[in-house]
Formats: sequence, structure tokens, C-alpha cells
Amino acid sequence: MNIVLRRGFLLGSMVLGMATGALGQSSVALSEPSAPLLPASFGEWKPAAAAAAGSGYSLSNVSKDALEECGPQRSQVADYTRDGHSLHVEAIQFGDRTGAFSAFTLASRPDMSWRKDLGSTAAVGDGAVLFTVGTSIVLAQPATAADIATLKPLVELMPKVAGNKGVAALLPTLLPEKGLVDGSVRYALGAASYQAQGGILPANSLGWEKSAEAVTAKYADKRGAETLTMLLYPTPAIAGNYTRVVQGLIVSAGSEFAKAKVRREGELMLLASGSFSGDEAEHMIENIHLKQQVSIDNDVEPTVHTKIVQTYSLLANIAILTGVLMLAAILLGLFLGGGRAAYRVMRGKPAASEPEFLSLHLNPQSKPVRFEDVGNRE
Repeated sequence: MNIVLRRGFLLGSMVLGMATGALGQSSVALSEPSAPLLPASFGEWKPAAAAAAGSGYSLSNVSKDALEECGPQRSQVADYTRDGHSLHVEAIQFGDRTGAFSAFTLASRPDMSWRKDLGSTAAVGDGAVLFTVGTSIVLAQPATAADIATLKPLVELMPKVAGNKGVAALLPTLLPEKGLVDGSVRYALGAASYQAQGGILPANSLGWEKSAEAVTAKYADKRGAETLTMLLYPTPAIAGNYTRVVQGLIVSAGSEFAKAKVRREGELMLLASGSFSGDEAEHMIENIHLKQQVSIDNDVEPTVHTKIVQTYSLLANIAILTGVLMLAAILLGLFLGGGRAAYRVMRGKPAASEPEFLSLHLNPQSKPVRFEDVGNRE
């Protein structure tokens, strides 16, 4: 059946092409240009004639190979001024929100404090503010926590994202909160980004060609210091294979992973290594469970909401079309009926005519037969 459909499609395309050529016409594909990544101005910030003085902190300093694994699409740089203060802004847009978050963890510095009051995720420190908006990351400097309120209008003007591209990465949502070191989360989509983020396992042995993704986080409290590594694979079978690979790497490493604990749950592989006791490390990874959850923030148009809006729009359009067709039928009836009446009046006849009925003339044509009483006969 697929072959028939394909042949039909090819034949239709050939016929359409022949018809177009015969008419001397050519088809032109039109595409709407993308909106600028950064606005000309936002809030109280206006365009600046000169670039702001940089501190050496730039998205261009991030490892190129690691950044390529995140799927960059386009970038833009702009300078703004407000009340005599200058602001230098760099932005990179990625293919989806997971790539943007991975790039965010690549660009975030260890001394930055993470927060949730700007975009999806923000980091403040070292005279700069780094944050994510949909599928983009933005670096603004010189800026401090006091400038966050003035940067919120920029979030509103940045391109938004809908559908699957706006789904947040699942792995970072599974991290336990207890003892988590602020700003230590690192999310990798490939060997280069995992290595650039200081992953503790050999980067080339984790199956990135199988669409693996990893998150690494540090923990420090009265239990000691621990590094938690989680890897997510497409299927449980692949996860099982690489769990055995990691177990072999731990055994060969010796004392470095003396207290390490490994566990697999479905498509998820977990490794806890550091100075936690064996029981504490075991307790940490035993309480992490793979849940198929979707995180949607304010800067993302929810997929379900989009479907509801589309369904409502479709039903509304159907109702409107039905009403228009009914009105057209009424108007057509009035027009034809009025035209017929006018035509009869022009011919000297009454506007309305008596209805004519067809009859089969089934009334009796002869008198009914009379039967005499036989008993009265002599």
C-alpha cells in the first residue's frame, strides 16, 4: 500500500510539474524571516552607541566542541544603556530546551548562585547574570542581582517555544535537594560536554552514540562530600549494558571508587561516589526513581494548552461555517421565492399560487351493489 501511495504521490508531482511547466509558471517557496533574537530595546534599557566594557566572561569562551553538542541555531550580541550604565548582552538559541540547559551548565561558573526568578533558570555572580529563556541562553554583564528586575522585560521579548522543543530535561528534576551544592549541577548531551563539565567517568565509555544524556551534581553536608552521576538511555537493555561497563570501570579504578554505589532502574543508571558511607550512598540512590514527568515554565506555551486552543478554534470555525451556510440558504430561499413571485406579478398573475395536487380519482365510479334478503323471496 505504501508503494502505491508513493507512486501516486510521485505521479501527482510529475503531473503538477508538467502542468506548471506548460503554463510557464514556476513555484516559489516563501518563508517568514525569524524575529531578532535580541530586541532593539527593552524596559528602561535603550540601544547603546558603544559596546560595554567586558570582563573576559563570554559565551564565546565556552568549549566549541561541547557547545556544538547542544545544537546551537543562531546567536546575537547587543549593547544597551540605562541612566549612564552600559550593559553587554550575548544570546545563543538552540534547537530545544534541553540543549539550552546543557549550554547553561557549561557557561555557568562555580562561584555563581542559581535562582529561579529570571527566565527558567538563572545564575548570578562574578559581575554577570546568566539565564535561560525557552531554547536560548543569555549572558548580561556587568550586572548583579539588583539588575534582575530590569532584565525581566527582556525575557518577555525573547522568542518563546511550544511543543516538544519546550520540554525541560528530565534528569535534573530527579536530583535530591538535601545537601545539593548550589550551582554544581551539570547536564551533558555528549562526551565533549561531559568532559568539559568535569565528569568523573571516562567520557568516551558511556554510550553517547546511543542518545545518552547525563547529569552530575555535588553534595556536601554532615555526611561528607559526594558526587552523584545519573545517565539516561533510550531503553532498559542499553542502560543495563552500560551499567555493567560502569561497574567494570569502578572495579578497575580501585581506591578512587572504594565506597561507590551503582544502581539501575529501567532506563536510568545511578552512581554515587565520594566520602559518604556505603549506607548513605546506597540510601541516596535508592530514593531516586525515574518518573515520566514534564516540566513547563511560564516562558513555554504548554503543549496541552496549545491542543485545547487548536481544538476550540476548530470547533468555533465549524460553528461559524455552519451558521454562514444556514444564512446563505435562507437568503437564497428568499431570493428565489421573491424572484418567482415578482415574475408571476409581471405576468398578471397573483404572487402566490394555489398548490396543485395530483389525484388518482379512486372515488367509486358506479353505484354500490345492493344485495336482497334471500329469506324474503317466495
